Amino acid sequence: MKIVLQKSTGKILQTYSGVEPDDETLIKNNSYIDVSDLEIKSVTSEEHFEINQKYLKNSSDGYKILRKYPSIEEQLDMLYWDRKNGTKKWEESIDKVKADNPKPE
Repeated sequence: MKIVLQKSTGKILQTYSGVEPDDETLIKNNSYIDVSDLEIKSVTSEEHFEINQKYLKNSSDGYKILRKYPSIEEQLDMLYWDRKNGTKKWEESIDKVKADNPKPE
């Protein structure tokens, strides 16, 4: 698998697997970015995943993608039972999601 990586942000701009274009074509396809800020590299699927996760954790809004909240139905059910039983399960579940994927500084 070949990727085009923007060095300044760590963002994967394009991914190719199977038939991979030559590096010159990849640079032309990303001509809106300064060539010195592009890196073309061959990576495994695991490396691709790790690069993408690192970008999402460090980008200004990528953390939102990583947050996996319970469904609305589950949240409403938690809120109902919290009010009924005097518990805080909904609040605790939301706090955990936010703690696991904090907003970058």
